[in-house]
Amino acid sequence: MAQARLAADIGGTFTDIAIETENGLSTCKVLTTPEAPEEGVFNGIQRAFEDTGLTPGDFGLVIHGTTLATNAIIEHKGARTAMIVTAGFRDAIEIAYENRFEQYDIYMDKPPPLVPRALRFEVTERMDAQGRVLIPLDEGSLGLIVENLKREAVESVAIGLMHSYVESRHERLVADHLSSALPNLSVTLSSEVSPEIREFDRWSTAVANAYVQPLMSSYLGRLNEKLVEMGFDCPLCLMTSGGGLAAIETAQRFPIRLVESGPAGGAILAARLASECSLDRVLSFDMGGTTAKICLIDDGEPQQSRTFEVARQYRFMKGSGIPLRIPVIEMVEIGAG
Repeated sequence: MAQARLAADIGGTFTDIAIETENGLSTCKVLTTPEAPEEGVFNGIQRAFEDTGLTPGDFGLVIHGTTLATNAIIEHKGARTAMIVTAGFRDAIEIAYENRFEQYDIYMDKPPPLVPRALRFEVTERMDAQGRVLIPLDEGSLGLIVENLKREAVESVAIGLMHSYVESRHERLVADHLSSALPNLSVTLSSEVSPEIREFDRWSTAVANAYVQPLMSSYLGRLNEKLVEMGFDCPLCLMTSGGGLAAIETAQRFPIRLVESGPAGGAILAARLASECSLDRVLSFDMGGTTAKICLIDDGEPQQSRTFEVARQYRFMKGSGIPLRIPVIEMVEIGAG
């Protein structure tokens, strides 16, 4: 018998479990457990086992989708995060594009930065746009930064240096120094998360990744350990915001790629159903207990984008949220309440 596949999707209200075997598809729905999201997954799996008679050894793959990373950013419940930048660019993450998304609103609220100014530290160094060293990295100044990180009880740090998308040597040197001095510190490099030109988008993505990394890494670790304890001996893959799959090690390192992973799975399903019905232009509507998602499907494929905003201050107002430079399935999402 071909090995079965199991999928688990955590939503704001319900956690859904789907099991695919050669005999068809079986699903069940349980309440999400916000205080420990993995518990809802295991409750659903146990119920699914009771319904199907299957055991962990029958499965060849587990796929997981979740909006936990998104919720952590929206609710500002991530880690205490710091940022290290090239000297002179401490405020670039807050200056952003130097524009106003609501031109005539004198009471306009900009999205609060995930890293307050007091936790943004400068290091002397500079690369040019070709990756040549203009100013060598002052490694001696990193000792003071380490002391500040200890004093402020920082849990995670994002490193964003100028032109690191071309040459990441300085970022890696800073990361090595921090990891040696603070082995329990989560470290995110902008050159790894989003190795693209334009420092604000790259740094914004790196900061968001650092902000959710401790939470998501811990959660995914607990989830994987429990699956192993239950007897699962198969890969655990995570649905990404772009509709692809990531191994658990990659997901723990770059959890920002999991933003909107659950809704992305719904859009992919809608595209598959549209294809089976020979429909190439479709509007998909995914009604959840907490949010509703809409996606346009053109030529049988959901629309894709390289940019995404999360935690918008003004509904539908572009520029009022935190920009992320990651592959995403383009959707409009609104609160169902």
